[in-house]
Amino acid sequence: MVFTMIRTIIMMLFAAMTVVASANAQQTELAEPLPTFDEPRKIMLQLSSGDPQKINDILFNAVNLQKYYGMDNVRIRIVAFGRGMQALYTTDSPVRERIESLLKYDVEFVGCGNTMDATEHSPADLIPGVSWVQAGIAEIVESRMRGWVYISP
Repeated sequence: MVFTMIRTIIMMLFAAMTVVASANAQQTELAEPLPTFDEPRKIMLQLSSGDPQKINDILFNAVNLQKYYGMDNVRIRIVAFGRGMQALYTTDSPVRERIESLLKYDVEFVGCGNTMDATEHSPADLIPGVSWVQAGIAEIVESRMRGWVYISP
């Protein structure tokens, strides 16, 4: 209950700051159908780099998309494979706290089982709340076929 209130207050503050900051900016025209709670935009980001700066850039992209559309109007999924998997392991992640925070804000993280197999990791090594599939690249392909917008920053 308290977390929900705090989350609502934070989102209202972000929304107010966004309105003030973008008063003079040109707004992106939203395509039809407009995103809604029942039909949110579905955006998938690729995470395949182990570079902490690139990882953080992708996490900032996720936050910026939630700010722009509103948390109820967008689903964000970050699919990691290859070196990007380092961000999702409990012991190796340079951004573990950020990922744990974003999980609380409904950002989905999906890891690659093939990468885990190749690097002798297991699903038990993943940050709690991170899901996994056997083939991260196949997850991207199949998600695109189901209507997800794919971004490879």
